[in-house]
Amino acid sequence: MNQKKKKKYPGKIAITIAFLALMTGFAGCGMTSQKTGTGVSAGSTSMTSSSASAEDTSAGDDNANSSASNDTGNSSVSADTVNSSSGEDAASSSANDGAVNSDGTINTENLFSDRDLEQAADLSDAQKYTVSDGNDISITEEGVYIISGSAEDVTITVDASEGDKIQIVLNNVSITNTDSPAIYVKSADKVFVTTAENTENTLKVTGTFAADEETNTDAVIFSKDDLTLNGEGTLSISSTANAISSKDDLTVTGGTYKISCSADAFEAHDSIAVNDGTFDLTCRNGLKAEDKDDDTVGWICIEGGDFKIEAENDAIHGTTVTQIDGGTFDLDAVECIESTAIVINNGTVNITSSDDGMNASEKTSTYDVKVTINGGNITIQMGGGDTDGIDANGSIYVNGGTLNITANSPFDYDGEGQLNGGTVTVNGEEVTELTNQFAGGGGMPGGSGMMGNGGPSGDRGGEGGPGSSESQNL
Repeated sequence: MNQKKKKKYPGKIAITIAFLALMTGFAGCGMTSQKTGTGVSAGSTSMTSSSASAEDTSAGDDNANSSASNDTGNSSVSADTVNSSSGEDAASSSANDGAVNSDGTINTENLFSDRDLEQAADLSDAQKYTVSDGNDISITEEGVYIISGSAEDVTITVDASEGDKIQIVLNNVSITNTDSPAIYVKSADKVFVTTAENTENTLKVTGTFAADEETNTDAVIFSKDDLTLNGEGTLSISSTANAISSKDDLTVTGGTYKISCSADAFEAHDSIAVNDGTFDLTCRNGLKAEDKDDDTVGWICIEGGDFKIEAENDAIHGTTVTQIDGGTFDLDAVECIESTAIVINNGTVNITSSDDGMNASEKTSTYDVKVTINGGNITIQMGGGDTDGIDANGSIYVNGGTLNITANSPFDYDGEGQLNGGTVTVNGEEVTELTNQFAGGGGMPGGSGMMGNGGPSGDRGGEGGPGSSESQNL
């Protein structure tokens, strides 16, 4: 309903009406034409016509480039659905803000909202669109939008209010662009990109990305706000730069992803949280969480999923903490897992590396530099030369799990090296201590175990002190 203009009343009549209006406002507050906590208000519309047929509603229609607030339809997301998920997502967002504990571990209790984990969208009030060549789609209202068809030079742009949640359902859609994202989120509280069950969806950018004013839109799916990927279908992405990028939090809870790109397959500023999914990635970096302007953010937590990553640089790269709680990983990269703190609690991790299988180095002063292995089944196969199975510019702690390393230098650490539990095999032989290996004899203080308790420091590759004299290849 539209809000009426106020009329002017003389004398006592005006006073009486003003009083009655005030009392009515107390009795029935919230009855306005603006948005409320339940989402889209009565009378507001989204971007499609009232027809429920995807075939009858195409992006080539006259209303295809109009915003989601036009008057071409009456459909909207149900109030109950939006209200309940909004609360859950708010809780998840606040949990992500404080997910990393002071000891460099990640609290996973509230990483995912119920709506994150729902693999099928509520389509009862969804808007349907079929893409067509050269016709962009603009979404400005909270709701669920089903996208189908095949087209070139189409960008689905989300420019909604800060409190709006948008769900884009990919239903056998194919989009090929030359220089712009297929999906571009300018503003929203959160956007869900969901692949419909048993569907094959393809998004491509074939040329050099063009900037949107001051925004370098360098990903096929580019979001300035929180982004969740889920579903029961397949999404294939080809890109000359990044594939999927969120400048906030990036969450994946389901779906199959086949990605070939020249830069990062999954990139986020604040965090990447994965609950499940199947990933086949050929890229420069597989999963990367980094904000170049803020080294206190950029963590990665993986609870499950099936990963096959071939990367020219890093398979998994987090600025602060990278934690693996489950999943199956086949990683082939220069460095497979890199972060300030690396924590592995479970999962099957197979690493093939030409530099460091795992590398803990100081990218932030917020957390201690260390590698902690509490469980899982880990196999590391290193190339020849100056390579390390596990390299820490801090400490290495093995407390459980099974660790099998084939390398000239299985461990390289500057702090402590503790084997407190689990089974560690190096070059076919089970060991009871973590040896420290430095190229050319190494010159840093010796750690615990075979290294002894440290001799004087020296330059890497130079002549070490007494602590390094016991380091050896096993």
